[in-house]
Amino acid sequence: MKVQTIVEIERQLENIKAENDPFLLHILQDERKGVQQLLQKWHKKMAEEKRLKEKFNDMNLYEEKWRSQGFELIAGVDEVGRGPLAGPVVAAAVILPKNFFLAGLDDSKKLSEKKRQEFDEIIRNEALAYSVSMIDAPEIDAVNIYEATKKAMKAAIASLNPKPDLLLIDAMKLETPYPAESIIKGDAKSISIAAASIVAKTARDELMKEISLSYPAYGFQQNMGYGTKEHIQAIKQNGISPYHRKSFAPVKDYI
Repeated sequence: MKVQTIVEIERQLENIKAENDPFLLHILQDERKGVQQLLQKWHKKMAEEKRLKEKFNDMNLYEEKWRSQGFELIAGVDEVGRGPLAGPVVAAAVILPKNFFLAGLDDSKKLSEKKRQEFDEIIRNEALAYSVSMIDAPEIDAVNIYEATKKAMKAAIASLNPKPDLLLIDAMKLETPYPAESIIKGDAKSISIAAASIVAKTARDELMKEISLSYPAYGFQQNMGYGTKEHIQAIKQNGISPYHRKSFAPVKDYI
């Protein structure tokens, strides 16, 4: 057999998944340092893929439990933006197909912005249904953040088409026409809730970046409305914008 270059071996390894693959067994005998480094890299990659698949399977247990009881259209529901000083609270509801798989899917807060955007596109393309709802600052001030969050979640659920059979909700208890399970820290325990958290977070971040173009002083494109030191200093210097929550401290101190 012709001796392959390191580059050729690396290219061939990209398509190999099994440890008993004849090519893999063959290059185990290759003593070149570059080849041994490629083998170490391959084993590390396989170990990481296995870890991510196991984590995904663990996060799919709630969905599997309810599907075994006859529920097919399971919607994950989550919100983002309860804590910021500015911008809306945003909720999303997502119904994933039964055989959906996305290695690395997790709570949106644990993902980089680039990975969230990548996953958001995949989720929106593959979901059976998804919906996003936003409640803006004036309404948050009028009803309080807890009630605004519930309203956003209910609106996202109501907009789903097809309608869900069952809801998996992150932490919140909601009165809806559908059977539901509330899961504490659900965005790290359920693939459906994690998907909803990613869709909601991405939608909210994009909006805050748009708002920042009209109100650049507050740095919304970076802080997303959260009360960073720079953001609070900007409020002190410039007062508040129409997107600030007047009922939140320290915003209300500068009205």
